[in-house]
Amino acid sequence: MPVVEHVNDKIEHAFAFFVLALLVDFSMPESGFGPRKVLFLLGYGLAIEITQYFLPYRTFSLLDLTADGVGLFLYRLAIPLLKKVWPFSQRWKGDREAGYRRG
Repeated sequence: MPVVEHVNDKIEHAFAFFVLALLVDFSMPESGFGPRKVLFLLGYGLAIEITQYFLPYRTFSLLDLTADGVGLFLYRLAIPLLKKVWPFSQRWKGDREAGYRRG
């Protein structure tokens, strides 16, 4: 079922980049989830797609890169929820104590 596989592939890309965004954000808690982290992750996704272009059994896909961006966007939207759920809330614990907000 090629159509289902195609949709599942995009969902997997979005989920993978959601998780990568979470990992990058948590590995550098001193800065918010802003343009630097987003551009780094999109660059990583682009590097993967460029590499696939040169492999005979893989293809370059702008849709994959778009799905990566969707995953990053969904992570950004999920931050307010994650701030309320343990253990993720620990990432922003210092912000509340310091009296300011980060990304």
